[in-house]
Amino acid sequence: MSDPTVAAGEPMLEPGADLGRDDSGRRQDRPRSLGGDAWHELRRKPTFVVSMVIILIVVLMAAFPWLWTHVDPNAADLSRVRQGPSGQAWFGYDVQGSDVFARVIYGTRASLLVGVLSTVGAVVIGGIVGILAGYHGRLTDSVLSRFADIFAGMPFVLGAIVILMTFNAPGSNPGEVRIVTQVVLSIAVLSWPVAMRIMRAATLVAKQQDYVKAARGLGAGPLRIIVRHLLPNTVAPVLVYATISLGANIGAEATLSYLGIGLRPPVVSWGVMISDAKDYFTVAPHMLLFPAAFVSITVLAFVMLGDAVRDAFDPKSR
Repeated sequence: MSDPTVAAGEPMLEPGADLGRDDSGRRQDRPRSLGGDAWHELRRKPTFVVSMVIILIVVLMAAFPWLWTHVDPNAADLSRVRQGPSGQAWFGYDVQGSDVFARVIYGTRASLLVGVLSTVGAVVIGGIVGILAGYHGRLTDSVLSRFADIFAGMPFVLGAIVILMTFNAPGSNPGEVRIVTQVVLSIAVLSWPVAMRIMRAATLVAKQQDYVKAARGLGAGPLRIIVRHLLPNTVAPVLVYATISLGANIGAEATLSYLGIGLRPPVVSWGVMISDAKDYFTVAPHMLLFPAAFVSITVLAFVMLGDAVRDAFDPKSR
């Protein structure tokens, strides 16, 4: 039975359709792509807007710290040691008499850099291994999955201690670039199995679709099928994981620095500030509370963004 509300010969709207206008100004149907439909949903989510505002502020702090403060983060004034917040120093001074606000602003770059690079490394390694395991299956899948299980079964903190202490003997003082590289690699090496499992599961589903079978029937090789057909249709869940993982990796940097095996002075980061303040919390709590608050808010923003992106790409959750 036809719908009486639809005029004869007029196409019915499908879910996810977008209304455009033709040359005469009349509205017409224009279906949205998956990305367009997800963006349409994201713009209506308050959690997405709030998280993006916070992340934008954090990125601006990391890229242009001089816009937020003109104080040298390494400048020390021993006459102001552990003084509390005031009009002159909003976040007070640390144990060396340095401005905590300036150090928080300049420490954003190192913390965000470690989080972004370690996330990219984990997603690239896990994505490549996962899509190869899912596509080839059988022996390749078994070998790569067991290889990933070795890293997945290793406790994160213990694994990071082993990796970082192996490259840095106690009492050594590696350069800034070297220690940042080591922390990034240690986090990426210990976290890639999660991305691998997500990509493998998505590949196992995608390779059974008709477009993959058609490409294989037309003589397309494995590389072409993976790059042109599987990758564009399996990358979305991995990107959602990467968004959430980025915040977790920022927290991981703070954890490793707090334990004394991550970033260390002269590098300025939120984790280093928390590590320097741990012995003075009872007499100068502001030294720990402000960098810890920035870590918590940033991690929360990325988690909120990941949840919003996941819901936007998953129609079942709407």
